Amino acid sequence: MSMVQQQKQPNVSTPLITQRPANGIVNRLGYGLLYLTLGIIAIFQVYPLVWLFFFSLKDNQEVFNNSPFALPTSPKWENYTKVWTEGNISLYFFNSVWITTVSVLLTVLLASFVTFAITRMKWKFSKLVLGLFMVGLMIPVHSTLIPLFSFFLKVNLIDHPLSVVLSYTAFNLPITIMILMGFYYTLPREVEEAAIIDGCSIHRIFFQITLPMTAPVLSTTVIINMIYNWNEFVFINTFISSDKYKTLTVGIQNFIGQYMTEWGAIGATLMISIIPILIAFFFFSNRIVEGIAAGSVKG
Repeated sequence: MSMVQQQKQPNVSTPLITQRPANGIVNRLGYGLLYLTLGIIAIFQVYPLVWLFFFSLKDNQEVFNNSPFALPTSPKWENYTKVWTEGNISLYFFNSVWITTVSVLLTVLLASFVTFAITRMKWKFSKLVLGLFMVGLMIPVHSTLIPLFSFFLKVNLIDHPLSVVLSYTAFNLPITIMILMGFYYTLPREVEEAAIIDGCSIHRIFFQITLPMTAPVLSTTVIINMIYNWNEFVFINTFISSDKYKTLTVGIQNFIGQYMTEWGAIGATLMISIIPILIAFFFFSNRIVEGIAAGSVKG
């Protein structure tokens, strides 16, 4: 039996040795093709930002007389100074920051309350309440403009930033609750049960135990809400008419005149509005992936 096994061993090992170089070449070609495809996609993704930056350094003459892909002959850095000082962009930028911050904090806090009550507490209408929130995902934003405008007009909130904050919070609650629920189901209940045995109240359990454990998914919801609120245009344009409450997305219209439009200033304003989102994405992009992956598995 030992001689038979020795004779069979070369026959078994020989095909494996010949197949390894072929598999290595195929893997390298596959990875090379993957990286090449991702590189091409990245170029198409980054190019609009680069083009917008060069566009913001041009004047109207260069915009209309030169090729759209041409570099600025003499960069007009004064476009950024002009929009920041003369175009009220500093005020619009401040409004965007504080309206976005308040809306995000309110949305995440209320969504955490709702998710904790649905997943950690037993009460009769929990499924009904969850269903009502999820219905909000199916309501188009534009279909609510007239009812919301009529409601805010009756309560004297037209041309008031509170109308925008409430609208942002209401429309972002369903998606935020849905993201949080996937993560809450993965949290161990033993920690909360031990806290109850030690005499911890329901409020301390939420604020001192459950809420800190949900930090990864909370960062994901914060970034998602921030991007939506920062770029939103419809609610601001509908409910706000005073310059002192306008945000960056609406303030761009100040550079569109009846007889002349300052395209370089518009490009500078767009670049200023994009920079905070890019910074947030570069610093917290890993958090987005981790939070979504952590909340995607139930059990």
